[in-house]
Parts: sequence; structure tokens; C-alpha cells
Amino acid sequence: MVRQEPSFRESVDLMFNRAAAIMDLPPGLEEKIRVCNATYTVRFGVRLRGQIQTFTGYRSVHSEHMEPVKGGIRYALAVNQDEVEALAALMTYKCALVDAPFGGSKGGLCIDPRQYEEHELELITRRFAYELAKRDLINPSQNVPAPDMGTGEREMAWIADQYARMNTTDINARACVTGKPLNAGGIAGRVEATGRGVQYALREFFRDPRDVAKAGLSGGLDGKQVIVQGLGNVGYHAAKFLSQEDGVRITGIIEHDGALYDDNGLDVEAVHHWIARHGGVTGYPDATHIAEGAAVLEHDCDILIPAALEAVINLSNAHRIKAPLIIEAANGPVTAGADEILRDKGVVIIPDMYANAGGVTVSYFEWVKNLSHIRFGRMQRRQEESRHQLVVEQLESLSDALGKTWSPSPDFKQRYLRGADELELVRSGLDDTMRNAYQAMREVWHDRADVTDLRTAAYLVSIGKVAASYRAKGL
Repeated sequence: MVRQEPSFRESVDLMFNRAAAIMDLPPGLEEKIRVCNATYTVRFGVRLRGQIQTFTGYRSVHSEHMEPVKGGIRYALAVNQDEVEALAALMTYKCALVDAPFGGSKGGLCIDPRQYEEHELELITRRFAYELAKRDLINPSQNVPAPDMGTGEREMAWIADQYARMNTTDINARACVTGKPLNAGGIAGRVEATGRGVQYALREFFRDPRDVAKAGLSGGLDGKQVIVQGLGNVGYHAAKFLSQEDGVRITGIIEHDGALYDDNGLDVEAVHHWIARHGGVTGYPDATHIAEGAAVLEHDCDILIPAALEAVINLSNAHRIKAPLIIEAANGPVTAGADEILRDKGVVIIPDMYANAGGVTVSYFEWVKNLSHIRFGRMQRRQEESRHQLVVEQLESLSDALGKTWSPSPDFKQRYLRGADELELVRSGLDDTMRNAYQAMREVWHDRADVTDLRTAAYLVSIGKVAASYRAKGL
């Protein structure tokens, strides 16, 4: 009998059930955490190109154990209610895992944004935002969207402006959405956040030799061979930071029109610029082009980073995956069926719920910034510089008194004296968040005999936190 591939929503439910089965939760509370609270479907018309076009959109609220609820809005033709509800559930668990004080939500619009001009997309986005905002499905204290697949800073700026036009006296209007450009109330480091979070997740994994040994690897990140599927925002930043700062070798990059492969390592920036100019990797001159890109998922490497689509590793190819370590930069890139096959093979999977939580973590920082109405670092940066200056002056005067020359490295004084700006503070907060969340998973993974993988550990930690929130509410 041929095994049936579960849908994305079924995969999320299966993974939830696997964790809940080894938890001591009352059946009613378990069901309350699992089910999606509400999904709103909206169909609206926009006059474009001389006629009215009707669009279908969704906003799903999975859990309101904390408010506001948080989750991106994606633009894609494949958007449907089941997918949006599954993604909303993942957002609930993700926020709980990284201690972001939000419930889980998700939105989507059935549209191919590449088929529309910018001014048309603005009309569509503003109307979608209007339909959601008038039902409090966009609101700084109730529901806060963010970018997702097919959306970015531009769309978030339109949504924020539309909400402000509808709520002219709301002083916190900018906090109605995150992922905005800096000049519209955004925060430094938000664009890179998810990719940067993937880097910090891998760094924390390689800090513990026990974890590295479980993947059949040794040493640190330096020199590891990495294949990245999808060089969009997340994949690009993860590949860029890992190759430039941690010494990994990006040997494969998979895109919609094939893959590039080079054992000696690819120039991530060069590939990124090529894709921006040509719309794909076809024709890139400095690497081998493989037309059947998905096959490169099965090539030899140390770390595989699926960073684009759901279900790219499934029952049809899981048994051929050679990577001993997979980090899920995308949402749901490994199906529940494939997850079982890979676990049986001894592959270690750093789960999406944790691995791509950098985006919501920095979104949380942006939301706090908007509510406080002041950028991070503005109050303390120069005071830090003054205190550091005192230390340097004392060291210099002490050297003079001892008749010795103090000879720090050429850029020491410049680096030491500089107070932390917003970007450095955001990166620091993200690094701390990713470390703490991983350590919570690691503790469960190593200490409980009935937990054999990081995904189950992540669900146990997050479900436990959601359950505690509901109990505190009296449920």
C-alpha cells in the first residue's frame, strides 16, 4: 500500500499530537490549544484595468492565550484556509517558544503579485487592509500582521498607512503591523532577521558537542558544506552571514529554475545579484547549472537549509536525503511523513518553529519600539561612549605613569568607544532569544528518554507555555 502524504495542516496536527501524547494535559485543554479559534474569509472587489476584479483573502486566529495575536500576510495563488490555519498554529507555538508575548495568527491573499503593477498592488493591499482593520483583524492591541511570502516592507507601509487613515487619533497606529521600512516606523535589522536567526540557531547547535555528535558531525561551523534551497530574503541572508562570518562553504543554491553547484563554494552575493537581474539562476557563469534543481536537495553536504517552500522534503525524496543536519528556515519544508523517515535515519532536524523565529522576534522588538515611540539606543548610546572613554583615558594615564606604552590593536579604541546603535541592540536581543529558546529545547531533548528529536522538544516547550497561559486565565 502506498503511503499517503499528509497535507501541511495534517502535518502540523500530527506533530502536535505526537508531543501532546507524552504530556500530562487534560483532554479539554489539549483540544483548546490544538484547534484554531477563528478564520475570517473576505472577498472584495477592486476596479483594475477598466473592470472589477474580485479577490479572496483570509485572516486566521489560532490562539488568543496572549494578545495581540501575531503572524504574517502572504500573497500567493496557492493560499487557502487550511494552509493559513496551519501557519497560524505554528505562529502560536513559535511565539511561545521564543517568549514573544503574542498569540498566533496568519493571513493570506490569493494573488500572484508578479501579475500586477505597483499602483495596482497598492490598491489591492489597501482594500484588503481596510476589510481586515474594520473587523479588528489589524489592530496594535489585537492583531498585528507582518511580511510573509510575496509581501515585504512596501506592503507593510501601505497597510500601516491605511490603518492610520481609518484611526486618525490612535497614537499607537504604527504598531498595527511590523516589518515596515525604517522611515515608516520600522526597526533596523528586521529585513535580515529571519536569516540572521538561522545563523544564530546553527551557532548555538554547534556550541554543544553532544548535539553535533548526534548529527554525526564534529567541530564547529567553519568549513561545513551547506546547500540552500531558495535564495529569497531568508535564504540569502542566512547563506550570506554563514559564509562571510562563520566560514561555511555554500556548495549548492536551489531556485525555481534549477540549481547552482560548486564544491569549492559559491559566491552568495554574486548569485544574489544575478537572480535580481535575470529572475533566476539560469545562465550564471561561475558554477554548474543543474536543470532539475530539486535533485540537489539529495547531494552530499553537512547542512541542508530549505528556505523557501512547504513540503519540499517529502515521502518521495526523504530516503535519498544525505544531509545529516537539516535546519528548516522555511515553514513546513519537511512533511510529517518525511520527518519520520529522516528521524529513523538519524538525521537531526532543527525545526521551523524555532529556526525561523528570528522574524517574529525582531517584529516583537519593532512593536515595542512603536509603542514606546523611541528608537532603541537613543537614550543610552552616548552615555555608554562616555563611560568607555573614561576607561580608555585611565588605561592611557596608567601606562604613562608606569612608563610603558599601551599598544592596542589599531581599531580597538574605535570599536570599544562606539556605543551600541539600534542594529547592534536588535542583533544582541535576537541572539539572546535564539540561545535561550534552543537551550530550553536542548534540555528536554537530552533529559527525557521519550524525546528523541528537537521538533518534539520544541512542541513540548511551547505547548507547555501556552497551557500555563490558559491555566493562568482560569481555564
